[in-house]
Amino acid sequence: MDKLVILAFFLTHFLSFPLGYFVNGAPITSCTQTPYPDVCNYYMGSSVNVEAQLDQTRFSFRDVAIQVTLNQAVQAHRLISLIDSSSFDGRAKLAWNDCLELYEDTVHHLNQSTSTNNPIDSQTWLSASIANQQTCQNGFLDFNLASHLQTLPPMLGNFTKLISNSLAIDKATSSSHSNFVQQVGNRRLLADGFPAWLSTADRKLLQTTGAPKADIVVAQDGSGNFKTITEAVATAGGGKRTVIHVKAGVYKENVDIKKSAKNIMLIGDGIDATIVTGSKSAQTTTTFRSATVGVAGDGFVARDITFENTAGPAKHQAVAFRSGSDFSVFYRCSFKGYQDTLYVYSQRQFYRDCDIYGTVDFIFGDAVAVLQNCNIYIRRPMSGQKNTVTAQGRTDPNENTGIIIHNSRVTAASDMRAVQGSFKSYLGRPWQKYSRTVFMKSTLDGLIDSEGWLPWSGSFALSTLYYGEYMNTGAGASTSGRVKWGGYHVLSAAEAGKFTVGNFLAGSSWIPSTGVPFDAGL
Repeated sequence: MDKLVILAFFLTHFLSFPLGYFVNGAPITSCTQTPYPDVCNYYMGSSVNVEAQLDQTRFSFRDVAIQVTLNQAVQAHRLISLIDSSSFDGRAKLAWNDCLELYEDTVHHLNQSTSTNNPIDSQTWLSASIANQQTCQNGFLDFNLASHLQTLPPMLGNFTKLISNSLAIDKATSSSHSNFVQQVGNRRLLADGFPAWLSTADRKLLQTTGAPKADIVVAQDGSGNFKTITEAVATAGGGKRTVIHVKAGVYKENVDIKKSAKNIMLIGDGIDATIVTGSKSAQTTTTFRSATVGVAGDGFVARDITFENTAGPAKHQAVAFRSGSDFSVFYRCSFKGYQDTLYVYSQRQFYRDCDIYGTVDFIFGDAVAVLQNCNIYIRRPMSGQKNTVTAQGRTDPNENTGIIIHNSRVTAASDMRAVQGSFKSYLGRPWQKYSRTVFMKSTLDGLIDSEGWLPWSGSFALSTLYYGEYMNTGAGASTSGRVKWGGYHVLSAAEAGKFTVGNFLAGSSWIPSTGVPFDAGL
């Protein structure tokens, strides 16, 4: 009997009963321990407290929860696509278009989650789905169009809760995070300084000196295959690694690399030699869509390129680069902007030997992101502004996301040095309720305020966030004057170890056992 037929039969005949699921062999009552038990019961069963006698490997509570959530995602995307947007003004239509793409992306992530037995993969994809729901709303909020959210289908509120339930169930079904850390903590997960999930061939490409062996060459002088990156990307895809050499020059274009364009590698001729530049901002489009370069296709890699947004501080949110690419890697790249420079949007990302410039919230988003051996430059803000390096966007306590800054340097950019005493600068502020950011073994210069961290609004998130510091050095690194929030932590070595590249960024199903040994720990 076909698996889908069996599942359809099961969904039809057994969803009138709450289902049991197991953690470490112990049965747990179904919906009662989810964040939203009423929503769980409504979609997955009645109040009859009976454990279904199920084959746990074929029809686990987790599988059914994600399948039900997927069904609702398909319905949500269909309803949004049927909305008559002809009456929307230009700004509302931009936000609505974001929602269409984001819900389609959520359907994709939930499909992925139903087809994996790796809980770390599914945690990542479910976390990305939650980020998508938040971003759909943010598009309208960017334009002060909160009233337009009422035009979206009412079921979206319950749908967001379904994803949150699925995330909680998925996490409970897997081994606990602490057990996972113990399992992988001693593995060497870097090879030549890169995550071991980056293939040997890709590592060699990243470490090649001189002009790379490229599939496609982009050159403004006509000496390549194309004159723009957009044209080159349009011909790439199909799954295999496509190496695009972008020769030195200033490329004034906004590049949008869709989900279908996987495994693209952009190699430039060096920071500030190959420059991709744009000037979109939240004054004219959504923050999501303001990115000079935005990437959704998985497996994206960039080396030796500068990405910048020249909108300037007065235009507020203006993204230089946005990554929603799973397993994306950035090596010797520069990201230049002011507010919202680098949007670590979602999924697993690794930054090595990069430069990031900005003022307000300039490393932000809801990805599983590690920045290692990077230079973080705080620029001069507008009069009256306070600088914040990070604004992490975790909205659910079960998301596996966070921004980890390891072995890096936070210092003043050239335009800030002479005036840094006139402006306050902080390591971050909580964009969302469960914001999570850690600075480890990094150099924090004296421009960082003694309190270290800045509230977002009043007491919002101060007890639910997770902000950590471990063995930082420099004039701004002392923790003696730091904030006294419930969510702030001076970390022990054991706690900090959970946020290393090896433990925080790596997943057991895609960690190969080979590669040049390298210490992935502290």
